[in-house]
Amino acid sequence: MDPIEALAMLGGVATSEELLRCTSRRRLRTALRTGAIVRVGRGRYQLEGLDEARAAAARLGGVVSHLSAAQLWGWKVKMPPQKPCVTVPRRSSRLDADDVELHWADLPISAVTLGVTDPLQTVIDCARAYPFDVALSVADSAARDGIAREDLVAVALESPRTGRRKALRVAEAADDRAANPFESVLRAIAVEAGLDVEPQQWVGAIGRADLVDHGRRIVIEADSFEFHSDRASLRRDVHRYTAFVRLGYRVVRFTWEDVMFDPAYVAEVLRDLVRP
Repeated sequence: MDPIEALAMLGGVATSEELLRCTSRRRLRTALRTGAIVRVGRGRYQLEGLDEARAAAARLGGVVSHLSAAQLWGWKVKMPPQKPCVTVPRRSSRLDADDVELHWADLPISAVTLGVTDPLQTVIDCARAYPFDVALSVADSAARDGIAREDLVAVALESPRTGRRKALRVAEAADDRAANPFESVLRAIAVEAGLDVEPQQWVGAIGRADLVDHGRRIVIEADSFEFHSDRASLRRDVHRYTAFVRLGYRVVRFTWEDVMFDPAYVAEVLRDLVRP
């Protein structure tokens, strides 16, 4: 797999171990040499574009925010932003910002760190601005990074009235057990389809499932190419799925392409499972 495509599938930031499950060392070295991928720490990589976000913020008199800020904090996102995300003061006008995803807000000094919205502000900004699945991916990444759900809820309650309900919904749903944006987006679709799912749940003594609605005895799996790259891993998971069914659970499986590009299909399948 092309390393740029692999990095996008992995949430825009990944370790070398994660990337090498999907691509080769030679391809990774080539992408690094051309600048399509940048090394941001030992064994840690991101897609290019974050320097552009800092430059755009400086040019416009704003700060890096939203999905660009999430990436700068090293968090995985549903999809990297197509344009740098910048927040400028409300009084700003006559800005040349066609190449920027621009937001307006008068942020307190305490909400900004070195020209980037701080972690709590970043999550709440994304929750107020984006659809539930995009925002939940950011919130789950923040939770995995040690951001407490209680702190997110507190900041959401203090956020502007417009978008506050969305912010609270995302803050309350943040869960550090979600493994990656693939699972976060799938969970968002499942919740909106009416299921009561929890991430990374044990089913009996068989093994862990990506999402489980215990009340309805439903297992939902996010099937990723990176973990089925050989016959042994595929065989192991097929046996696990079959064991879930033998225990009385219904099992549904979705690919990354299903979840990211055809959410209507995923939602339709899940709604069918909810119907009596």
